[in-house]
This record gives sequence, C-alpha cells and structure tokens, in this order.
Amino acid sequence: MPSAAFHFYAELNALLPAKNQNKDIWQEFKGRQTVKHLIESLGIPHTQVDLILANGKSIDFRYIPDDGDMISVYPVFESFDISPLIHLRPQPLRETKFVLDGHLGRLAAYLRMLGFDTLYQNDFSDAELASISLNENRILLTRDRGLLKRSSVTHGYLISTRDPQQQLLSVIRRFDLLPSRKQFSRCMACNGLLENISKEEVINQLEPRTKQHFEVFKRCGICGNVYWKGSHHDRMVSFIEWIKTSMAEGHGNQV
Repeated sequence: MPSAAFHFYAELNALLPAKNQNKDIWQEFKGRQTVKHLIESLGIPHTQVDLILANGKSIDFRYIPDDGDMISVYPVFESFDISPLIHLRPQPLRETKFVLDGHLGRLAAYLRMLGFDTLYQNDFSDAELASISLNENRILLTRDRGLLKRSSVTHGYLISTRDPQQQLLSVIRRFDLLPSRKQFSRCMACNGLLENISKEEVINQLEPRTKQHFEVFKRCGICGNVYWKGSHHDRMVSFIEWIKTSMAEGHGNQV
C-alpha cells in the first residue's frame, strides 16, 4: 500500500501521541486522498497548520500525495515571513473577534476584560459554533479538535490546557493580542460595549459605600451592568500587568 512520511514541527507535536512526536510518521493511504485529509487523520486540525511542504515544495491542502512523498507540516508562523510560500489560512480577519465553546467561560470573560469581541454561551452546539465562526468571521476557540476539523471552519485555535490563565496567555501569544487590546471597554458578563454614565443616572443601582467613595461609572449598553474602579478593578489591573510580564518573559507558549 502506498505511504507518505509526515513530519510535524514545533507546537504541532503537542497534538500528537508521544510515540509520533518529532519524527517521521509513515502514513499509508488508499487511492487519491488529499494531504488535508491525511493530516487530520493523524489528529491535527487543519486550522492549526499554515505551511505544508511536499518534497521541499510548498503545497496547499488539495495536494494529492504520491507514494514515498516527504511531507513537512508547520504551524502558524508568528515572526517568520513566509509570504513567498503558500499560506493555508485565508487572509487575516480585519477585526479580531472570537466565539468560544462551552468549556471556555472563564477565558471568554478574560478576553472581554481585554476588550475583544467574544461571543460565548455554554449551550452552543458544534454546528452553531461552526456556523457562527463562518458567518460572523469569528475565530473559533475550542478544546474539541474534532470541531476544528470541520471544513467550514477557516479560523480557529485548539486550546490544550484546562487552566484559564494559561489559556489566555496562549491565545494572546497565538494572535498577538496585546497591542490591540482595549481593556475595560466591554461587559465581562454579556460582551456589550461599556459607555460612560453619570453617577446620578445609576445612583439607585449603587450600594451606600459605592455612592460615597466613587464618582466615575460605566454601564453596559446591553445588559445594564454598572462598573466602577473598585477593588475588583484593581485586581484586574494587577492581572493585566501579570499578563504583560508573562508575555515579555516568554511564558504561555507551551500550553
């Protein structure tokens, strides 16, 4: 039976069984199968791949491997210019927006804290997530690699850790989010945009101590939640400083 050797690079190895990491994997195939199908049969969602070489030549997902082909598979490049080669992802989205699966509620709140348009409901079906990602040009974040193998999903990222803070670091690094953040501009509960509001307009929603000690308020234009710079805000500011320090030190890239 014909076979081709697949070699996966960098963080793609974390998605493979330990026995297949950092080595050539000889994959047998019957008939004419695309390289996309064979890559996903080895457990790597197509959304995680940005460059494929067949015998040293750049190819796309439609390539039909021949017996004996040497296939090199690379993840998305963050600092290396591969513009002369074939990018497998469509052009980057003009606006960075996300939709998250039901296991990523805390990550959704963190992304909203940083000001990113983040759609989340814990009861979205897989079909709904894929449809929203496609129709609203949102990056799909999920812990389900099978979901990222759907052909309709073009922009996605597999979350491989259960720790929400490490999840956030990995997403920030993968999509280079820090420069474009607009922290405290969205409601962490519902994703609505926050608007400045006078104290008089929200006075009836405030506790006595809040009325006494704070003068600047924001309110969500969708759900009506009111925000001010209390102790919770201070903790979030400290958390953002921790994020910036962690990214500067190179943490969060192996999660």
